[in-house]
Amino acid sequence: MTSPKHVFGSYGIVALLFFSAALVSADLSAEFYDETCPDALDIIEDAVRAAVSKESRMGASLLRLHFHDCFVNGCDGSVLLDGATGEKNAVPNKNSLRGFELVDDIKAQLEKACAKVVSCADILAVAARDSVVALGGPTWDVELGRRDGTTMSQDAANSDLPAPTSDLGALTEAFSIKGLTQKDMVALSGAHTIGQARCVNFRGRLYNETAPSLDATLATSLKPRCPSTDGTGDDNTSPLDPSTSYVFDNFYYKNLLRNKGLLHSDQQLFSGGGSADAQITAYASGMGAGFFDDFRDAMVKMGGIGVLTGSSGQVRLNCRKAN
Repeated sequence: MTSPKHVFGSYGIVALLFFSAALVSADLSAEFYDETCPDALDIIEDAVRAAVSKESRMGASLLRLHFHDCFVNGCDGSVLLDGATGEKNAVPNKNSLRGFELVDDIKAQLEKACAKVVSCADILAVAARDSVVALGGPTWDVELGRRDGTTMSQDAANSDLPAPTSDLGALTEAFSIKGLTQKDMVALSGAHTIGQARCVNFRGRLYNETAPSLDATLATSLKPRCPSTDGTGDDNTSPLDPSTSYVFDNFYYKNLLRNKGLLHSDQQLFSGGGSADAQITAYASGMGAGFFDDFRDAMVKMGGIGVLTGSSGQVRLNCRKAN
C-alpha cells in the first residue's frame, strides 16, 4: 500500500478526531433500533449467514466494505453510492470491492419491515460483525444510529485508504489520522486472515522482494497466477491467509512470523525488530484475551469514525443514491 498521498497527521488534528469520536459515540447505541425496527439485526444476520454459507469469500468482502466506508470521510455509507466520480471507482476499490448486491437485498428487506428507518451505514457495520462471526471470529455489540451521507469522494478514497505497498510508518500514520492507534491498526489488519488479494497488489512484493523477507516457497506457489508483466493476470486473486483462508483465526499473524505475508503492507507489521513485532508475536501465540478482544475493540472504535447522527445526513431509501 503506497503511503497515502496526503499525510495530514499532527497532534491537533488527531486530538480533534479523538474528541469528535467521543462526542459521536455518545449518540450511538446498540439498542438504537429496538423500538423502531426490532427485527433489523435478525434480517441482516440471516442474509449475511446465507450469503457466507453460499460463498465464504463474501464474509471478507462485507468486512472490507465497512473498512473502506469508514476510512473515507467517516462511516456514512458513501462507499455504496453509484457514480463515475464515486468511491467505487477509486484505485483501491475499482474491480475489487464486492457485496453491493447483497447490501441492496438487505436494504430492500429492511424497507419492507420498517421503511425509512435503518441506514445503509448501519447495515455495513452490522454485516461486518455478522460476517466475522459466521467465519468463526468474535462477536461484539455494534453501536447503531449512523445516518447516511449524501456525497462521495473518489479523491479521499485514493488518498486515505492505505495502499498495499505501505511501510509500517505510513500505515501507522494513516490510521492515526483516523484516530486509531498502531495497536488498533495491527488488530484490524487481522481481518486479512480471510479474503483474497489481486495480483496487481502483490506483484511488486513477489518479484522485488526475496528471502528472508518473502518466503521462497510462498513466492514459487504464487508466480503461476501472478506473472511479472504488468497488465497480465492483474485481477487474479490469491488468499491473504493460505493456511485457513475462510476461517477467522490468528493464522494471519502466524504467517507473518514465517515471512508469508501476501502484501508488502502485511509483512511490514513484522520485520524482526519493528515496533509492532511484540504484538504480532502475542497474537500468533493465542487468541481469546489477545487478538479477538483487541479486534472487537478496534472494530467498535473504527465504527465511530466521522459518523453522522441525529438530524445530520439521511436514511437512504436506496443505498446506491441519495434521496
